[in-house]
Amino acid sequence: MTPGRDESPEWRDPVAGRPRPLRVGVLVSGGGTNLQAVLDAVATGLPVAPVVVLSNRPGVGALERAARAGVPAEVVDHRAFPDRRAFEDTLRARLEAAGADVVVLAGFMRLLTANFLDHYPLRTLNVHPALCPSFPGVDAPAQALAWGVAVTGCTVHFVDAGTDTGPIITQAAVPVHPDDDAARLHQRIQREEHRLLPLALGWLAEGRVRVRGRQVRVLAEAPWPNTSTPS
Repeated sequence: MTPGRDESPEWRDPVAGRPRPLRVGVLVSGGGTNLQAVLDAVATGLPVAPVVVLSNRPGVGALERAARAGVPAEVVDHRAFPDRRAFEDTLRARLEAAGADVVVLAGFMRLLTANFLDHYPLRTLNVHPALCPSFPGVDAPAQALAWGVAVTGCTVHFVDAGTDTGPIITQAAVPVHPDDDAARLHQRIQREEHRLLPLALGWLAEGRVRVRGRQVRVLAEAPWPNTSTPS
């Protein structure tokens, strides 16, 4: 789809007909600070139910965070598969077995193709440490510093087959300080990521998100009174 071009005539509810609370599968590759932000928000009332955490790398901190929260966790090491399709098929099988309705990429460092994403249309979310469409891919804070920008930030977006190119749900700006290095800047960006990801998930779970082409609209109120209807 050409950026900025709207090819869909109607606004769509990505989770229409899904049970509440939304059952969320989380894909991780590292320490899991964004996963922790979601788990903490769930503990204080976020209307989603984490049903599984899958890591493409063994021994990462995110797996320990899931275990402490009592969320089933498993390693699906991409290096054990002959190709990307076999890896994605196994991820999808694990998510389906857990009953996940929505997929969250929380520091997941593998690109997903249409083979996977077509099974979760507008139901795969990612948080990226830049103001998309700027600085896609890896090392976004370092990219921001190299370009000399005064402001960067983070983005929660739906995932498509591109690299950080899906429809934007919400963003937050983070100023770049003269004495920043990539690590210091990334740390400040992560504070905003930890705020925005649960916020966007809450909007989705409350049925407040509508999508038309690349445009995302968040309704002021949920269309039903109870967002915690048992499945």
